[in-house]
Amino acid sequence: MNSNIDLDCNKTYLITGGSGFLGEALISHLQDKNIKKLKIVARNEGNLIKLKEKYNFIEIIPGDISDEFICEKAVQNVNGVFHLAAFKHVGLAETHTRECVNGNVLGSLNILECSLKHNFDFVLGISTDKAAQVKGVYGATKLLQERLFKEYEQINNKTKYRTVRYGNVLYSTGSVLCKWRDKLQSGDEIIVTDSEATRFYWTVDQAIDLIFNCLKNAKSASPFVPEMKSMKIGDLLEAMVIKYLPKDKQLKIKTIGLQAGENKHELILESGPASNEVECYSVEEILKLI
Repeated sequence: MNSNIDLDCNKTYLITGGSGFLGEALISHLQDKNIKKLKIVARNEGNLIKLKEKYNFIEIIPGDISDEFICEKAVQNVNGVFHLAAFKHVGLAETHTRECVNGNVLGSLNILECSLKHNFDFVLGISTDKAAQVKGVYGATKLLQERLFKEYEQINNKTKYRTVRYGNVLYSTGSVLCKWRDKLQSGDEIIVTDSEATRFYWTVDQAIDLIFNCLKNAKSASPFVPEMKSMKIGDLLEAMVIKYLPKDKQLKIKTIGLQAGENKHELILESGPASNEVECYSVEEILKLI
């Protein structure tokens, strides 16, 4: 079975969680590839309406994919699924565990069950580096999602199951960069967990490129990962200060330590070179990215 997945402008594709930061970027890239039959399902109907106004060729379906009815409604006449929907806030996942499980595990399970009935060309799921060394609820739910994709791959050879693992996307919804930028510009206090902690950050274009690289090159549902350098939180903040702190404002920092569900150093893979020992971006390199 050929592992390469080619998109067809005559086919229909579904994006779950498509009204979010990454989802909108994916819609734009698919439009550039002349994909004009797109269905978008998401919980935020307000964002869906705005999205429809911007991309009038899409079909929008408001609803939560943890609801089997919504899932079945969304996948009608669909040939492939980009599964982006997720509960992704690490801190909130610790105290709102049920919602995180509903979104990341049950929602994924519903999509996978639909794949058995409808035999999509592919289902591509978005995972996270937090699944490589599980510390909290969010990482645990994403690890379960990955394992589910591998299990369904074993019983359905009519659909190609693929998974990509991401680090943190710069300036995505809820990103610390957005919070730091606004607080730096207004001279407010900056909250830092641990300046020595390392995280994997990349641009939204790099994140989208990984999706298409996965479709082209991945051979199974095993996590498809990029080669990435990490960033020290302290170096990231230094670059943000250079870019955003007005000359008439004084830097104010409050260090609070790592929070529940957080690792000091993230991994992309469970073993091997993709760890906190990989080369870190310099402050100068970070400035070019942000």
